[in-house]
Amino acid sequence: MAEEAVVLQALIDEKLKPLVKKIDEEAYYAEEYLFALGKAGFFQSTHKDEESTLLDELTIVQETAKVCMTTAFCLWCHLAALTYIRKTSNSELRAAVLPLLEGGELLGATGLSNPMKFYAGLEKLHLSAERVDGGYVLNGVLPAVSNLADNHWFGAIACYEGKEVMLFVNTNNSAITLKEKVHFLGVNGSATYSCKFDKVFVADEYVIAHDASLFVDTIRPTFVLYQIPLGFGVMEACIEGIEKVKAKQNGCNEYLQVQADELAKELQQLQEALQLNVLAGGMDLYEICQLRLQTVYATLAAVQANMLHNGSAGYIVGSTPSRKLREAYFFANLTPTVRQLEKMSKVLKIAE
Repeated sequence: MAEEAVVLQALIDEKLKPLVKKIDEEAYYAEEYLFALGKAGFFQSTHKDEESTLLDELTIVQETAKVCMTTAFCLWCHLAALTYIRKTSNSELRAAVLPLLEGGELLGATGLSNPMKFYAGLEKLHLSAERVDGGYVLNGVLPAVSNLADNHWFGAIACYEGKEVMLFVNTNNSAITLKEKVHFLGVNGSATYSCKFDKVFVADEYVIAHDASLFVDTIRPTFVLYQIPLGFGVMEACIEGIEKVKAKQNGCNEYLQVQADELAKELQQLQEALQLNVLAGGMDLYEICQLRLQTVYATLAAVQANMLHNGSAGYIVGSTPSRKLREAYFFANLTPTVRQLEKMSKVLKIAE
């Protein structure tokens, strides 16, 4: 494990740290780093139980987010796609694609922002499917799918005869039109595109689940779980940022209400809660949503404290505190968003 940590840090130092400003300011997509993680074996689940796989991959997300949450978000997208293929009952699809996704040959994305909102009662489903010989034909528009580039794969859910089907789609399909979306406040380097489906044929061999509703119930806890360390990484960076400037202006920062030790204690509690949840084999969606929600609010508090401790230096364009601030607000609005999580928490609590 110690050896893996050294290798991971070396990859971060070599393939991510030098690109952070380019990612943030020029919308650069750091796919080389993601491919390198796969080639170094960090996505392999063979000979590992589910708990060990989760804990290892959660650590990679946190360590990446500490340096660049945009790239950690792209990493989460890939892990979500991995979850779909690991959990699908389509053994042929799993056998064909999983080794490539885990081995750094292919990258994946989620494509479930709209469907997750659909199942939470917030939006209509944007894709429709028609059954044809040998597969399905899809039409509609997904407003935003991240971690996309040439020959990338993503999940798509479409309504079909009163139910939903979930499929695995490749960006190289000529009937899919991709339009890049930038000009976000943060995470412009997330390779986010709107995806227009114009009679897109997807063969039966790429069906993830014929009953998408049931499948989403299976994968949603893991889907949300992988997001939590995005906040952990940002919090950890903020704690280090606050410590670096504690002597600023003759130590005046000691009078600020939120200090690094307080944030560090909260981070440790959240990390322990996440680890216990995984080790207990708990995939309780209510508990995971609560932890995700707590992490959002803790992350927002950490980035604000980091800005205050850094003072005017934090307000310079391109400063690390301002980047972390923008990353945290994206984390709060990542599906499931804060408002969606608040709603889910209430609904799931009532249902218990």
